[in-house]
Amino acid sequence: MASLKDFRTRIASVKSTQKITKAMQMVAAAKLKRAQEAAEAARPYGEKVAGTVANLAASVKGSDAAPKLLRGSGKDQTHLVVVATSERGLCGGFNTNIVKKARELITSLEAQGKSVKLLTVGKKGRDQLKRLFGAISVGHIEFAGVRSLGSAQSAQVSAKLVEMFDAGEFDVAHLVFSRFRSVISQVPTVQQLLPVVAPEGVKTADIGGGVYSYEPGEEAILEALLPRYLDSQILGALLENAAGFYGAQMGAMDNATRNAGDLIKKLTLQMNRKRQAMITTELTEIIAGAQAV
Repeated sequence: MASLKDFRTRIASVKSTQKITKAMQMVAAAKLKRAQEAAEAARPYGEKVAGTVANLAASVKGSDAAPKLLRGSGKDQTHLVVVATSERGLCGGFNTNIVKKARELITSLEAQGKSVKLLTVGKKGRDQLKRLFGAISVGHIEFAGVRSLGSAQSAQVSAKLVEMFDAGEFDVAHLVFSRFRSVISQVPTVQQLLPVVAPEGVKTADIGGGVYSYEPGEEAILEALLPRYLDSQILGALLENAAGFYGAQMGAMDNATRNAGDLIKKLTLQMNRKRQAMITTELTEIIAGAQAV
């Protein structure tokens, strides 16, 4: 049975852990605010680019002169699954839920007879997926040490995708990430990146029945605009992921802090019972010795 010293040592250890989890919760809360603001700030730009792409795509729909990023390779056999997760853990089931969504997508595509390739963004996703899908992995992009995600990171991912797409390494690319809704709600989402799907339901400028006139032409503008649109999609997903990660981490650290408090109470109660039992035993021995005399 544990001694009083063992109880005191364990209580001190749990209290130290509680201080760490409380500090991590406060740091995650501060970073969540900034990450949420960044994600919300990126949405208007993404919506404007999506509206422009929707107008232009409608003009060149079905045209052989449409950019390759829009019309695709003409095939639907090889699919690239890009899985975006966090670089760190201690965030509950955040990364596990994204990986589960990716695993379902890969399994579904393989069941349809498609060839699947895997590209991971974030260390945690790579660590989990390489056990099952290491044979189909074609690369990994890591942002360890990056304090805040931005256009430089999204450009790195989009450049890799465009390079592989131009080389004919895949026909369709899907992005799996977690869409941020609230601190307690992050929704794993699958989004098609390439070929670019013309956005639906986006707001376009009201020009009172007028007709758009483009110079130098829809195809040339799309050729320059589609890589930027791809960048905006990836950037939005990375920022949504970052906000979701900090929200999940804040919740996980709050639960850990509460659990540590409950454990401290339980250990303190057991220690007090142990001490009371020892006092009772000593009193009984003293009384028994006095009566014997």
